[in-house]
Amino acid sequence: MQSKGKAIAATTKFMTIQIIMAQTISPFSLQEAQLDKPTEKILLPPTDPNAEVQEIPPYKLVYVGGACPRTYRVYKAHSMIGVIFQHITHWSNTVDKIRYAESLDAAVGLDNSMTMAGYFTATTEQPPTEEELLDIEFDALTFEEWEKLKRYVPQAKDLIAA
Repeated sequence: MQSKGKAIAATTKFMTIQIIMAQTISPFSLQEAQLDKPTEKILLPPTDPNAEVQEIPPYKLVYVGGACPRTYRVYKAHSMIGVIFQHITHWSNTVDKIRYAESLDAAVGLDNSMTMAGYFTATTEQPPTEEELLDIEFDALTFEEWEKLKRYVPQAKDLIAA
């Protein structure tokens, strides 16, 4: 199950990189942004207070960038499931060619397509355990995950005195 989670994470990272590259950011504007605000985060998690988040239960849409189309990452529970786009007249997602009238419909279409394709199961996802959080890069942890790790006391198992 853990390898399936890593495969999902790798797929969503790849999809996010493709979308960012597709937004035609020139190297000059990227350098300029880095010089102006070197600590600015490009991809904010849905828990970041500076993130532009739309909650449409059971999904959270986090604005990534763009004007037309506007790009949003879609989260369900604690996982990113993909990306949707807000065009002037419709919404779309990264997996099908359907034009949706509402953001919820685009998110549901994305969720259903990813589930049917076998990228993840339709079961309710549990938040990562403390042991799993220790395997994640510290910069990638959310505020809640940090708080969870602060309270964590590892249990000594099968220790043998030397």
